[in-house]
Amino acid sequence: MAYDRGYWEQLWAKTLREHPDKVAQRPPNAHLIAEVASLRPGRALDAGCGHGAETLWLAAHGWEVTAVDFSESALAHARSMADALGPDIAGRITWVEGDLAVWTPPRDQFDLVVCLYVHAAGSVDEVVRRLASGVARGGTLFMIGHRPIDPATGKPTAAAGQVQVSVESATAALAPSRWELMVAEERTRAVAGTGVDAVILARRVT
Repeated sequence: MAYDRGYWEQLWAKTLREHPDKVAQRPPNAHLIAEVASLRPGRALDAGCGHGAETLWLAAHGWEVTAVDFSESALAHARSMADALGPDIAGRITWVEGDLAVWTPPRDQFDLVVCLYVHAAGSVDEVVRRLASGVARGGTLFMIGHRPIDPATGKPTAAAGQVQVSVESATAALAPSRWELMVAEERTRAVAGTGVDAVILARRVT
């Protein structure tokens, strides 16, 4: 299966058409909240923002957010959710339609770059390095990937067939001379049998 732009647009369009209320009620990622809540708000990039829960959380907590995704349906939903929350939040968000397989952030511009559960169409190392290039000195890179196979059960997870960020790939892509790894670990999901997340939090030191 090709997890390309057409696939994700079709999936988002179908999901939002059939379950708009469920999508609207999805909370922001718990790992993100736990690791990022203590950071001073600044400029953030949400790379692969999807339905926008993390973007909205960041904007509500004072961040100026650039939110990138290649699904028109997901972006339209996220934008409408932001508008419903009012100009104080919506005004902090810039929505960008872009494909993370090729889209490159402006270099050294963001105090926080977030990338959650994004399928890498090519080299994971290349995607990590390209997104990390947008982090300003002293800024933070936060990424999560989901294992395609649950190590506890040996069964496929929701990410089966996808290539996502792993602890190994992120560690290999981030030069120790430039990055301090604050978190680089696998965390079992709360619901048994749903797999393992790779959680990476790195601070750019030079």
